[in-house]
Amino acid sequence: MNNLFWSKLTPLSRYGHFILDDVDPFCTHVSWVSVFWFIWARPNRYIPMAGKSRPMSQIKQLIRLHRENYPIKTIARHLSIGKNTVKSYLKKVTDLNLSLERILELEDPVLERMLRSGNPAYRDERFEYLKERLPYFEKELSRIGVNRRLLWEEYLVAHPQGYSYAQFCFHLKQLLVSRRDGSMILDHEPGDKLFIDFSGKKLGYIDHETGEIILCEIFVACLPYSNYCFAMAVPSQRSSDFLYALDCCLQFLGGVPRAIVPDNLKSAVIRTDRYEPEINRSMEDLANHYDTVVVPARPARPRDKSAVENHVKIIYTQVFARLRNRQFFDLPSLNLAIGECIERLNQTRMQDRNYCRQERFLSNELSSLRPLPRDRFSMKYYTTLKVGTNGHVHLKRDRHSYSVPYVHIGKQALVVYTERLVHIYIENVQVALHSRSFVANKYSTHPEHLASKHQQYGTRSPDYYIKRALDIHSDFHLLVVRVFGQSDRYPEQLYRTCEGLFRLHRSYGETFFKACEIALRNDMLSYKFLQRILENGMVEQQQEGADNKQLPQHENIRGASYYS
Repeated sequence: MNNLFWSKLTPLSRYGHFILDDVDPFCTHVSWVSVFWFIWARPNRYIPMAGKSRPMSQIKQLIRLHRENYPIKTIARHLSIGKNTVKSYLKKVTDLNLSLERILELEDPVLERMLRSGNPAYRDERFEYLKERLPYFEKELSRIGVNRRLLWEEYLVAHPQGYSYAQFCFHLKQLLVSRRDGSMILDHEPGDKLFIDFSGKKLGYIDHETGEIILCEIFVACLPYSNYCFAMAVPSQRSSDFLYALDCCLQFLGGVPRAIVPDNLKSAVIRTDRYEPEINRSMEDLANHYDTVVVPARPARPRDKSAVENHVKIIYTQVFARLRNRQFFDLPSLNLAIGECIERLNQTRMQDRNYCRQERFLSNELSSLRPLPRDRFSMKYYTTLKVGTNGHVHLKRDRHSYSVPYVHIGKQALVVYTERLVHIYIENVQVALHSRSFVANKYSTHPEHLASKHQQYGTRSPDYYIKRALDIHSDFHLLVVRVFGQSDRYPEQLYRTCEGLFRLHRSYGETFFKACEIALRNDMLSYKFLQRILENGMVEQQQEGADNKQLPQHENIRGASYYS
């Protein structure tokens, strides 16, 4: 049967296959099995294979044999390739319109590009339609909730004969990739920039009183030249916490880079702009304090600070993962553990490097950093307040008032305050400086800021009036001393009595001292008594009566000699 079967196989000249011719019905069933084995399962089966790319070295051998006038069959036999393949390459070589010597001088990649220019451009109408709509698809994918399946469904409504979902996603992906600009390698100099960012994920500690987990933001920074890294936990991304973390980072580095590159968070950049971003004033104060500049990354361009973006991923492995099973009960203990992980990271040998981050930083970069200033940075807060009629500005944040020289009452003042000091400026001139107080509903007053009458009023005391009277007259001084020494009245009343006595002195001059002598002699120390005798002219009458009065002369007068 086998001999009969193989004798009936007739080769197809065009395809190289065999067909079964004039086989009896009984042999037909067996023949299909044999044909299947012969065509698919038999080793070295006679099936035409798809065209296989030939190396250019072999093509050059083909060209050289052709130059030596070898026939096509001989070339095919020597190179073990088909005759049609030889003909195809010889046609392509002829179409180049170059001499064979010039073609043989070309480098292999150049010759391959010339001989294999690729297939013609894809001219399918569906592809052209998809290509035209690419900007729309790219824009829509950036919107919230829009995905590729939704776009495909809308695409089918407008183009019912369009691609399937799989083909739609494939072509859309290829087109989007072709629009990418790619990236470049940044060459960093020692001590040039410090990249800073916050991690997306958070660490936390447990509150002792409530048992609540308090989540904290993780501040990450690195020097791109040495990849020296720093990280710490802060309560939030507010300006105070952000700048405190950045200040701790600079103290950790022991120097200041020439530029700081933050992300476009509000604590660093008030308004983003590709060309002229508006920097937060507190961030500028820190940069000025440390003699550096702020160069924010471009909006939505994390590749501008790719070094710190990569370190955020490293922090997840080296810090988050290592601390995942540990519990902390306050922020300092959490930062202590983070610091230990960062120290370990900086001292670990880098992959494909013969040094660690700390070695490269200490040997090549630390000396390039600018020195730290003597004092650490204190965050400044700014507010504009009006000087009240009492000569003070009221800081609502602390509910505390601070004095300003009385000549500036009613003016607008710029108040710049830190954790320790309060600076008050009027017309760009500092007019007052106070230590910051956190006592609510109180006043911080410098006596020299008050008007003269207010200064006197504020400094009133018994010693103040006694000393003032001594500078005027001894009798007046004795009178004031006896006013404070022999009275149990409220001090405010005595102050008013003394003010009245000083007014009488200004009004009556020398006569007032005689009135003081009379008041002391009669132990009448009130303001009213002195006022009456001065207004009624009784001082002169008393003086005249004392001069005219003579003692009677009689024998009972003993005289001064009796007592000697």
